[in-house]
Amino acid sequence: MQKITAVLAGQPNVGKSMLINAISDSHLKVGNFSGVTVDKTEVEFNYCDEKSCSDYEIHIVDLPGAYSLNNYTIEEKVSKNFLLHDDFDLIVNVVDSTNLERNLLLTAELLELGKKMIVVLNMSDEAKKEGINIDKKQLSTILGVPVVKTSAKEELGIKELKEEIVKVYKKPFTSGKIIYSDVIEEEIENLVSLLKVKKFDCKVPSCNIPLRNIAIKLLQEDKEIFTLLRKEPMWIELEPILQEGLEHIYIHYNTKDLEEIFDDERIAFARGATLEVTKVEKKETKTITEKIDDILINKYFGIPIFLILMWGLFQLTFTLGALPMDWIDAFFGKLAEFSRDIFGNGFIGDLVADGMISGVGAVMMFLPNIIILFLGIALLETTGYMSRVAFLLDGFFHKFGLHGKSFIPLVTGFGCSVPAYMAARTLKNEKDKLLTLFIIGFMSCGARLPIYVLFTGAFFSQSQAGNMLFLIYIAGAILGLISAKVLNIFVFKGEDEPFVMEMPKYRLPSFKLIYHTVYGQAKSYMKKAGTFILAASMLVWFASNYPKGSDLENSYLGQTGKVTAPFFHPLGMDWKMAVALEAGLAAKEVVVSTLGVLYSVGEVDEQSTDLRSQIKKNISIPSAIAFIVFVMIYLPCFAASAVFAKEAGGWKYLVYLFVFTTTTAWILSFTSYHIAKGVLGV
Repeated sequence: MQKITAVLAGQPNVGKSMLINAISDSHLKVGNFSGVTVDKTEVEFNYCDEKSCSDYEIHIVDLPGAYSLNNYTIEEKVSKNFLLHDDFDLIVNVVDSTNLERNLLLTAELLELGKKMIVVLNMSDEAKKEGINIDKKQLSTILGVPVVKTSAKEELGIKELKEEIVKVYKKPFTSGKIIYSDVIEEEIENLVSLLKVKKFDCKVPSCNIPLRNIAIKLLQEDKEIFTLLRKEPMWIELEPILQEGLEHIYIHYNTKDLEEIFDDERIAFARGATLEVTKVEKKETKTITEKIDDILINKYFGIPIFLILMWGLFQLTFTLGALPMDWIDAFFGKLAEFSRDIFGNGFIGDLVADGMISGVGAVMMFLPNIIILFLGIALLETTGYMSRVAFLLDGFFHKFGLHGKSFIPLVTGFGCSVPAYMAARTLKNEKDKLLTLFIIGFMSCGARLPIYVLFTGAFFSQSQAGNMLFLIYIAGAILGLISAKVLNIFVFKGEDEPFVMEMPKYRLPSFKLIYHTVYGQAKSYMKKAGTFILAASMLVWFASNYPKGSDLENSYLGQTGKVTAPFFHPLGMDWKMAVALEAGLAAKEVVVSTLGVLYSVGEVDEQSTDLRSQIKKNISIPSAIAFIVFVMIYLPCFAASAVFAKEAGGWKYLVYLFVFTTTTAWILSFTSYHIAKGVLGV
């Protein structure tokens, strides 16, 4: 059985994820690309070519969505590195049939690589509804590569695509075509002529491509190709021809910016190819997308609609998430009892029951809340609504010194700060990027949700808890905006960058894609609970029970808490709360497991059998408010902090972030605590 490795490449929002689900029937393997936390989705399936009676194992790697092969974003860098340095047989370039011209810009760059390639016209059903007709045979002739029409949503053209992958793999290599203007084509021909005369044959993977593509890379001043060819004896003859050719191009374009020159060439090529192969039926009526946009991005109703949707999501997160919490709590309670029956009441029994099961159980109780929150965000993203919100909030964001594109990393921060920090790379302006990075932490990540649910559930009725949860998230976002304004005035000064962003069409959510997203997040949460949080819970339990014979306050944990207690005492927090916050620097989920271990150590009566009851019994409302405010603002987990330092440009920025967030958290917690005491009269 022969193995075929294909790379799935395309711009964002072209339906790659849905297409790979249709191809693989959801048999996906998800990991990360080497050295980064960018998702790497792969599928493997067997295909039987009945004509040749041959069996093939097809392996597809789905690259991150990238608008180009530059190094502006982590996704672009990962895609470019893979395409240039990894071993594969062909590229499957997925384009959006309803936005052909824009998508062909990336296609042009892929053609320049000199690899076997197939172009997939995805969303062909939507193009047909919009009266867009693309002549795939003509497009194939222009590009010099096969073109297949598909609809991942309707699962149309999938069989044809699989057949084409095998055909292209079996055929001898023929280079795709991208035609430039006459001046560049002339210089390409001059370089190719010399390479042919010298019978140049490069065996190194990065330059083992057609001579035409090597000539293109020389004119683009590709560093790898330059380094390789400079070692060749023919470089003495090649260099003056190349230098003369570049001077000719510079004079013709009146600039020496080769990136700008070739970008213009690709734009012209994409526009020309699109005009040549596309016919559009004129329609006087508005499209469904335009009709929906009239409501959802209306300047008067747009933001209120967004806030109502967010409020509804947090209501569901608490109300529905609360239903299985008692069952999960009871399950871990029984599991703890069962473990004591097995291991007894000695060191091992206490460690397993109070340290491992109690700590992990305190975190696992909130898995339903996590699933509901991520489900809601995934629904809003896959329908195309989140891009509208970025457009809608651009003017509002500019009042605080932020860019409209900041919305994407900020809303990603509600899920996890790590990808949120990485998403800030889409901001090209250094000032916009740093400002966004510094306030992402104010957007409460999914790991903070269990803390909020624990405290709102302890102090408020179920009917009020959802509203309080919504208020906490909105308050964090507002504090982030205010902080952005302050930083913009006093620290990060500079010109604002204009807002340009793609507006994808509205689409019905892909349930396979949503399942894949939510399942991945839930699995990650459970994995963390079963590894890192388990270890942290055991450590906290040990530190709270030893030295043996000492009470809780004189334990290692108590001694540690007392050292830092003076810092937290003005905020109304005891040493237990201080220790929980400090443990949260490692991972925010550890806050809940630490509280679970600490408050399960004390006496438990019949009326206070769970952690929420213990919280309500031992912590006053003003102290709880101060605690929540501190959690909302202070430094994110170790993993996110490391990514922040890398994206911001150095560890010194992490020191600035630590000072900024800790100071802000302390001041606002202090203020909240004393205001709450005054209002409640306690």
